[in-house]
Amino acid sequence: MKKILGIELGSTRIKAVLINEQNKVLAQGSYEWKSELVNGLWSYSLEEVERGVKASYKDLLANYKKECGVALTKIDAIGVSAMMHGYLAFDKNDNLLTPFRTWQNVNTQKAADELTELFKYNIPMRWSIAHYYQAILNGEEHVKNVAFITTLAGYVHYKLTGKKVLGVGDASGMFPLKNGNYNAKMVKQFEALLSKNGINTPLLSILPTVLLAGENAGALTKAGACWLDESGELNEGVILCPPEGDAGTGMVATNSVKPRTANVSAGTSAFLMAVLEKDLDGYYKEIDVVTTPSGAPVAMVHVNNFTLEMTAWTNLFSEVVSLGGGNVSRDKLFELLYKKSLESDQDLGNILGFNFLLGEPIVGVENGVPIILRNPSGNLTLANFMKMQIYSSLGALSIGCEILSNENVKIDSVYGHGGFFKTEFVGQSAMSVAVGAPVTVMQNAGEGGAYGMALLALFAYLKESDLPKFLDGVFKDTKKTTVTANEKEITAFNNFIKKYKNALPLAKNAHKVL
Repeated sequence: MKKILGIELGSTRIKAVLINEQNKVLAQGSYEWKSELVNGLWSYSLEEVERGVKASYKDLLANYKKECGVALTKIDAIGVSAMMHGYLAFDKNDNLLTPFRTWQNVNTQKAADELTELFKYNIPMRWSIAHYYQAILNGEEHVKNVAFITTLAGYVHYKLTGKKVLGVGDASGMFPLKNGNYNAKMVKQFEALLSKNGINTPLLSILPTVLLAGENAGALTKAGACWLDESGELNEGVILCPPEGDAGTGMVATNSVKPRTANVSAGTSAFLMAVLEKDLDGYYKEIDVVTTPSGAPVAMVHVNNFTLEMTAWTNLFSEVVSLGGGNVSRDKLFELLYKKSLESDQDLGNILGFNFLLGEPIVGVENGVPIILRNPSGNLTLANFMKMQIYSSLGALSIGCEILSNENVKIDSVYGHGGFFKTEFVGQSAMSVAVGAPVTVMQNAGEGGAYGMALLALFAYLKESDLPKFLDGVFKDTKKTTVTANEKEITAFNNFIKKYKNALPLAKNAHKVL
């Protein structure tokens, strides 16, 4: 039996999944972590990256032995994924030049705006090139020593293999691509900017090599095996597939890599990925254009804020339960609260809210401050409050999807994955009206990313060449449920989103008060 390992470094958890060649999950492991503010910017230390990857793998080993009755002694292929974008910059001796800057930071507006205008192509604030150019605009001392820039997945892959490469999907969130590689015209335009700022380093010399799904991305070195497995028993020489971003693994885990398919990942942040039949007619600051792991164009609607505010309120309700002597697990409480939202009034009791813990560029909010507004004569109930929280999380995403609709982007199916969909029906119904299509959830929806990365590693191991065909075979017998929002849900959400748009000026200025 072959054993294929997928690892994904998410915003709140590092997860490892082991599958066999029949795509069956054999064991899982995880490690919880969170970002921290370092010099005013959101970051994770590289020491914590190593500690977390080791811990998730160690947890997987223990669970494998518990489930299978024997120790895991050999792995056949590995794939690494992580949250996309961000900025990891190293000098020629592989020294980190500045703390890792994650996708959560919104300090790169000037750079993103200038590059978008220069390229006539949307460069979001999260993209690696925006972080790099903003550091140049800021006159930061480290930029003159930059010899290599990568993403978090690219960094972990480099530690395991010594190869400075990146899967095409993750690379498409660093710098614009064309025909499976960095856009040559835009590279020249950016190098002209570098020259004006006294930097003559060729851009391509500091970016990772771009690889398509299934291409050779190196093998596990002895040093890499020790970096991953503190027991020292992991075999070197294991093949690795190209490292990918969490957007790519979401597409793979939901079999959404063909034109007119889409997937939506909904957890700490959220993004909808719609595989395009043709390029968009225009470019929009609200829409990223990236690719599938096999290089097909994708329109991406990304929002920074999704379930974190709901999590905060759930934790508060958990305290209330404990105060009364109750004992309910957080997962169970989430489920109960989500189901309670189904009892909400059509107008949600005239309660409105914004879940912005971080800035939300898609609606022009630079600094996040959660807000709750309610009409004094409204009906403040738990059901109305929870439905408002769910709709609030969907507000910015829905506004981004309106652009795709206006571009006549056709979506036949939307597959959902992430914690938002763990409670049956509730998340699917609300998401369906927000994105304007039926929403399907597969059996693996709650843990898609690491599983999707394991599938990409299996795809490479088997030397397959057609990713859509391969995935059709993987998911042909997978159990799934599809939900289309009913008229009541559509009316309730449309009423909410009108109020939401009207109140956006409050959200944009709330930070000035606090």
